[in-house]
Amino acid sequence: MAKLDKRFIWHPFTQMREWEASDPLIIKAGKGNYLIDINGKRYLDGVSSLWVNVHGHRKKEIDNAIKAQLGKIAHSTLLGLSNIPSIELAEKLVKIAPKGLTKVFYSDNGSTAVEVALKMSFQHCAQTGENKKRKFIAFTGAYHGDTFGSMSVGEIDIFVKKYRPLLFNTFRAPYPYCYRCPVKKEYPSCGLACLDEFEKILKRHHNEIAACVIEPVVQGAAGMITSPPGFLKNVRRLTMKHNVLLIADEVATGFGRTGYMFACESEKVSPDFLCLAKGITGGYLPLAATLTTWKIYKAFLGKHEEYKSFFHGHTYTGNPLGCAAAIASLEVFEKEKIIENLKRKIALFKRLLEDFNALTHAGDIRQAGLIAGIELVKDKGTKEPYPSKERVGHQVCMETRVQGLIIRQLGDTIVIMPPLSIKEAELKRIARIVFDCIRKVTELSCHCERHIPKQSGFLKT
Repeated sequence: MAKLDKRFIWHPFTQMREWEASDPLIIKAGKGNYLIDINGKRYLDGVSSLWVNVHGHRKKEIDNAIKAQLGKIAHSTLLGLSNIPSIELAEKLVKIAPKGLTKVFYSDNGSTAVEVALKMSFQHCAQTGENKKRKFIAFTGAYHGDTFGSMSVGEIDIFVKKYRPLLFNTFRAPYPYCYRCPVKKEYPSCGLACLDEFEKILKRHHNEIAACVIEPVVQGAAGMITSPPGFLKNVRRLTMKHNVLLIADEVATGFGRTGYMFACESEKVSPDFLCLAKGITGGYLPLAATLTTWKIYKAFLGKHEEYKSFFHGHTYTGNPLGCAAAIASLEVFEKEKIIENLKRKIALFKRLLEDFNALTHAGDIRQAGLIAGIELVKDKGTKEPYPSKERVGHQVCMETRVQGLIIRQLGDTIVIMPPLSIKEAELKRIARIVFDCIRKVTELSCHCERHIPKQSGFLKT
């Protein structure tokens, strides 16, 4: 299998020269919160198979829903037709979404969900007499996908730098990365000064800006950067004040990850667009949805010859199998009271993460719900990062595999994002493994051991 992989597959976000020299981990099965490799070794899925798995692998209810739908039809187009699962799912999404979002447009993945929102907001402005609104405002550290539109509102250089000549210009406001404040202040005494910079741009350019794009509460690819309470709410207040639409990219934060069904709920925010993917099917099949309001939708209504339609679509839009999986996942949320039962796990997770402050090279520990980012630094006092060539984060993640845990890093930020079905004992095990592996890579290996309290939280709890 390894030889065939190296011969034929080009892996995403991967330096293939290094991959070809490695001994790749190949998964053959999954059960509950575990992945199983071709040698039969079990690993805790500490990153939800890249932030998508919600209820664990081989969830009976979702398995059965897909099988039942497969006995009817696997796919039919939404171009000129409809299908039952896409209709039923749209109704369910509208019921649980923030108030005012009443229309659902399906696509295939997170990038396309954002791309749809960008195009809709642009076209809405053009068709409502606001022809000068042709630009967007996004935030420092943003990641919204890998299509050209979503890259244009993203910022992280390793994803977009090579393609900048092909991208459109975007206004950029500072995101509250409080550990490395972009406006050089300290939270909370700063009074969220980054919002002042955001409003300055809106005051000066609101007549040019169609929409603001934000990752609510947590910026994922930037390193699980969590915004302080009130930031999202004030972003919404300012966009409404200056007549700018708000696109909430909840591809990563949706479906319970932050302790709410959607992160926007934590600050009672209703955006103009809600972009969903990843966990929408419980981690089973590719599906995405962009939800919007009647106000946006009605600007696309007209006579055939006016060509006001939204001329955008995907072959597998509203795929019945994907929609059936998503319906089953939402039914599990309701039946098992997933959101309500997360509170205890999130409180435990918070206590476990407090122990990481004892590590010499854990510079910042960020958490929202069952999402955490542990930023490793060379010098905790100065916040000096490690040289990228040392790949400290990567080393930690390779060590955790030896201990039976799969996680991923973002640079030197260690990401923990288990399925919502994670058990408390498994959560403790994840914390212990990550703690020990960080210590081994950053302290023991460099002969700079320090005392670590014997009664750390994940040992006491």
